[in-house]
Amino acid sequence: MPIQMQCCGLILMAILFYFYKSQKTIKLNTGRAFWRSFCMTFICIVSDILSCIVIVEQDRLPLVVVELVSKTYLVTLAGVTYFALLYICTDIYSTKSAYNRIMLRYGIFVAVAVILIYALPIHFYCDMSERVLYSYGASDYATYAFALTTIVIVSVRVIREKSKISGNRRMAVLTWLGVWVLAALVQFFNPKLLLVGFASALGMLVLYLKLENPGFNLDRQTGLFNHETFMQYANEYYATDRAFALLGISVPEGSFGTMRSELEEEFITEAAAYVMSLPNAIAFRNKSTEVLMLYPDMEKAEAGVKEIRRRFEKGWGKNAGIIVSPNWVYVSNSQVADNAEELLYLMRYIVRGSKRYAENRFFEVTSELAQELRSERETERLIMDALENDRVEVWFQPIFSTEEHMFTSAEALVRIRKEDGTLVPPAVFIEIAERNGMILQLGEVVFRKACAFLAKSGIQQYGIKYIEVNLSVVQCAYNQLANDYIKIMEENGISPSLINLEITESASMDARKTLLDNMNRLIDYGVTFSLDDFGTGQSNLNYIIDMPVEIVKFDKGMTTAYFENDKATYIMDAAMNMIRGMDLKIVAEGVETAEQFYMLESLGINYIQGYYFSKPLPADEFLKFVIGANQKTY
Repeated sequence: MPIQMQCCGLILMAILFYFYKSQKTIKLNTGRAFWRSFCMTFICIVSDILSCIVIVEQDRLPLVVVELVSKTYLVTLAGVTYFALLYICTDIYSTKSAYNRIMLRYGIFVAVAVILIYALPIHFYCDMSERVLYSYGASDYATYAFALTTIVIVSVRVIREKSKISGNRRMAVLTWLGVWVLAALVQFFNPKLLLVGFASALGMLVLYLKLENPGFNLDRQTGLFNHETFMQYANEYYATDRAFALLGISVPEGSFGTMRSELEEEFITEAAAYVMSLPNAIAFRNKSTEVLMLYPDMEKAEAGVKEIRRRFEKGWGKNAGIIVSPNWVYVSNSQVADNAEELLYLMRYIVRGSKRYAENRFFEVTSELAQELRSERETERLIMDALENDRVEVWFQPIFSTEEHMFTSAEALVRIRKEDGTLVPPAVFIEIAERNGMILQLGEVVFRKACAFLAKSGIQQYGIKYIEVNLSVVQCAYNQLANDYIKIMEENGISPSLINLEITESASMDARKTLLDNMNRLIDYGVTFSLDDFGTGQSNLNYIIDMPVEIVKFDKGMTTAYFENDKATYIMDAAMNMIRGMDLKIVAEGVETAEQFYMLESLGINYIQGYYFSKPLPADEFLKFVIGANQKTY
C-alpha cells in the first residue's frame, strides 16, 4: 500500500511531539495556536492513511463508509490551512475580541467548505499492481480551491500586516505554506505522488525549528523564562484586560565583591532553582541580575513576596555565606500600566531614582506613583522633542551692580517651547533631565546659544561684562566638560572672560575631583566661577574655601529670610563678613521690592538680581532692556 510518505510524516510528528512536550513550556497564544495546528496536521496524516486503506478495501466496504472517510480526510486537509490562518492571526490581532471576530468570520467560510466537500461527489482510482490510488472529483476540487484560497489570504495578511509580525515569523509561516502548496500542486497534477501529508509534517518542523521550540523561551544559564517571553506573556494579559502582580528582584552591581564571577554564578544557580520551585508564580530572567516573578493569582502575591524576601535574608551558597541585598519593586496590580513595556519602564524608573522613594530598597508601584512617573516620561519626550526640533531657548535675567549702578551681567536661563508655542519653565523639566542624563545635551545647547548671543549681539558695548551659565550636578561630573566648553567658545570666537559658570554646593560634594579638574582647566583658559544657591541644602563655608570661585550667590530664600527672621539676619551678616574677608563678590537673588534693594545695597552686596528689576527675558528683549536701562541712574 503506497502510504510510505504518510508514515514518514507520522514518525516526524511523533519526534516533534516528544521534543515539544519534554521541554518546559509556558502558555502563550502562539504556542496554543501552534499546538492546534500540530493536532490538526496529525489528524490529517492519520486520515490520509485511513482514506488509503478504505480505498484499497472499497470492494469490501459500503460505499458510504469509503466516501465518508475519504471526504473526512479532505476536510482535515482544508482544516490544516484554516489553522495556519488562525496561527498567524494570533500575532495580527492582539485582543481576544478581535481574534474571536476573525475566527467567526473565517469559521463561516470553513463551514461552507465542509458542507461542499461532504455534499459534492467523489470518485476513486485504485491499481495495486501499479501501487497507485487516489480520489478525484468535485469534492477534491472544492478542497483544493478552499485550501489555496486560504493560503492566499494568509500570505496577503502576512505581507499586509508585516509591521505586527516579526521578520522571522513571516519567513517561517511563508515557508510552511510554500512547502504545502508545492506538495499540493505536485499531487494535484500527479495523483500518484501522495505528498501532502508529509509536506504538512515538514511545515510543522519548520515552525518548530524557527519559532515554537520551547527552548527559545528559556534563559540558557538559569532555565528561567527569558525577557522576550515575559513581554509576550504579560502583553497577552493586557490584551485580555486581565491583571496580575509582579515582583522585580534586581541585584545591584558590586554585590559580589572581588570574587564576583564565582560567587555570582553560585548565587544565580541556587536562587534560580528556588524561584522556579515556587508554586504560585512564574519566574523570568529579565537581565543578568534581575528576576521578575509574575503572579497570575493576585491574592496570593503578597504572601509570595513576603516568603521570597524572608528567603533572601537567610543567605545563599555554602553555609549561607552569600548575603545579597537586592532592590525590590512590587506591582500589586499590573493595571497601573497600559502594557508590559510601560510596566518595566516604571519599575526601572523607580530603581533609578531610588533615593526619592525608599530607604529599605523595597518600592511599591502604586497608581499614584505610576501617574507621576508617566508624567515624568511625558516630560522626557518633551525635552527630547525640543532638542531635536530646536525649541530650546535661552532667556536672560539682568544682574545689577551696586558699585557701578548699572547692569553688568545676566544669568542665562533655559526655557523649552512646546510645539503649540507655550513655554515650559525649568522647574518642570530640569530635575528630570538631570536624572535621565539629558541635562548634558540640554546644558550644552544652552551654553552654545549663550555664546552665540554674546558673539552676535555686541552686548558688551552696552555695559554687560559677562553672562552667568548654570552647571548641573550631572554636568559637573562629566570629565569632558572643560574641553567641550572651550571648543564652543573658540567656535564662537568669544573671550572666556565673558563667561561665568555657576556651580552648586551639591555639585561640589557629588563630583568633587572631576569638578575641580574641570574648573581648573577652565580657569586657566580664562573662565570665572560662582557658587550658586548659597543658603540652601547643605550650606557650609568650607565649600567657598575649597572651590576656586569669585562670586557667591545668596539664594532667594536666604535673601527673603534676612528681612523676616532675626536669626537669619545674624547668619547672613556673619556670612557676608566672611565672604568679603575672602575678597569674593556677593550676588543677592530674589530681590522683589525697593526696600529690599536699598537695604541690601546699604549692606555692601555687590550685585542684585530679581523681579524688582526684571523677570528673565528673551534674548532680543533683554538686549533692548540693557540698552535702555543702562542709560538711567539708580
